[in-house]
Amino acid sequence: MSQILIAEDEERIASFIAKGLRAAGHAPLVVGTGREAYDHALSGDVDLLVLDLGLPDQDGFTVLRRLREARSTLPVIILTARSSVTDTVAGLEGGADDYMAKPFRFEELLARIRLRLRTEAPAGDGSVLAHGDLRLDLRTRRAHVGDRAVDLSAREFALAEAFWRNPGQVLSREQLLSRVWGYDFDPGSNVVDVYVRYLRKKLGPDVIETVRGMGYRLAER
Repeated sequence: MSQILIAEDEERIASFIAKGLRAAGHAPLVVGTGREAYDHALSGDVDLLVLDLGLPDQDGFTVLRRLREARSTLPVIILTARSSVTDTVAGLEGGADDYMAKPFRFEELLARIRLRLRTEAPAGDGSVLAHGDLRLDLRTRRAHVGDRAVDLSAREFALAEAFWRNPGQVLSREQLLSRVWGYDFDPGSNVVDVYVRYLRKKLGPDVIETVRGMGYRLAER
């Protein structure tokens, strides 16, 4: 279990990330200031930092600069509402390992976190999710049905991963919207139904079951 430090002063976003990380088997730790982020990051007790730039006492750029000056090699993923090329370049050149702009999809953030935690992934490290003759390769972001490789769009893959990580569990449309489309999803959208149809067309009509009045689940194989 990896300890993920979340430096985010907007409570709704911090809670959203922490809840998703907990469900994915990680141990989230939330702080709301740059000073707390810096202190915890240097404690040696965390494995990765998700760092918001707009912290109230000192911005994320300052926290990042101080960490690198202290020779910390802790992986840092910047998460921010600033999406300009200038800010992106400044963050990466300042020592960040990755950069995500808000709004974001949790599954994409989770994939980036896993990538940064996986330095040299050995075989059998959990990078392939299998369910019967269906496989998802988290490194190549491709699906396989038996010996047939299937190309999925980024969002199709994120939706498939949500099902593969919860085999047999009924996932509501609201849960899937939150995990795949992000914290600012429209609860009245039918986008989940549309993408489930896409997956059925590509992977097989019986791959995902509809549970009336509840949502969808990955069918037994």
